[in-house]
Amino acid sequence: MKELLTLFGLFFKIGIMTFGGGYAMLPMLERELVTKRGYVTMEEIMDYFAVGQCTPGIIAVNTATFIGFKRRGILGGIFATIGVVTPSVIIITLLASVLQMIAGNEIANNAFAGISVAVCALVIQAILKLIKSGIKDALTVGIAIGAFITSFFLDASPIIVILASAIIGVVAKRIFDKADAKKEVK
Repeated sequence: MKELLTLFGLFFKIGIMTFGGGYAMLPMLERELVTKRGYVTMEEIMDYFAVGQCTPGIIAVNTATFIGFKRRGILGGIFATIGVVTPSVIIITLLASVLQMIAGNEIANNAFAGISVAVCALVIQAILKLIKSGIKDALTVGIAIGAFITSFFLDASPIIVILASAIIGVVAKRIFDKADAKKEVK
């Protein structure tokens, strides 16, 4: 029960500090789950994010569920999910009650503008870390460039981009493994 409460508290903390969506939580996930506790690796977080993109729901919630499930099974997934969602429910409930009062307030508008800039910085930091940990060779460089071009310039669905990248990765790995095996035989 102690680890379940720890999962809840950890994801509550992440949920309350995450502004701007799932990608903005990557630096916190890395610090709390990879560096401090060793619950998961950065590669696993990237995998959870990729699967979270392909499944219905919010990336942050999906990721919390995956990590909680990895740690403590179904109950771990439930506690982590409730932990990451609870701050949003509380904050949205409080904000909804005062939204009419701050809608035209210049101070509030400036605060939201500042938060948006900070979120952009966090997302850029997360992207750079993903690049460092995800791009390891010429194949992954090619997949990354192809995914970027396909999603940015052709406006392809993220699901299609992720699935196509996964298929290319699997097929290429098998081809390279077969080529390596033939070289060893000779």
